[in-house]
Amino acid sequence: MTTDAAVKAPVAADDIDLDFVREVLKKYSTVRGGIIPIMQKVQVHFGYLPKEAIRLIAKTLRVSEAQLVGVATFYAQFRLTPRGKYMFKICCGTACHVKGAQKLIEIAKEKMGVKIGETSPDKLFTPERVACIGACSLAPLITVNDEAIGYLTNDSFTEIIDNLIAKEAAAG
Repeated sequence: MTTDAAVKAPVAADDIDLDFVREVLKKYSTVRGGIIPIMQKVQVHFGYLPKEAIRLIAKTLRVSEAQLVGVATFYAQFRLTPRGKYMFKICCGTACHVKGAQKLIEIAKEKMGVKIGETSPDKLFTPERVACIGACSLAPLITVNDEAIGYLTNDSFTEIIDNLIAKEAAAG
């Protein structure tokens, strides 16, 4: 299973390196149950599963694209669209819910200009709602990429987003 830390920044659709996919297919196409490892490696490389890669994998493995999309949508680890540079997971477990997670979701949508589960137009942010991060004593909490940040207030959460926006603006 891939972790968020292992995922590279998303690659633009016109930069799809199908040679990389071909190399992965050479190694895993004859492995029984190789679909998941193939999809994992492709996702680590691109940050998501590009349509072009799915098409090539399906053709090589002699399965339908729909079957691969079915696998990708069944497992939460896979993404079919590029994600932002900053992946926000907002915990909505019981403790976080009681301590204001819903307001954090509203702030994320407003400040990032995107719906939960989508990537912002500037490709900076992808906020997601998760059932539980497993650190209830830090409620409410989020992860930004793989860094957990707890004891959030509406103001501290807004500050995190604003600081990332400012950091990216300064970087050009």
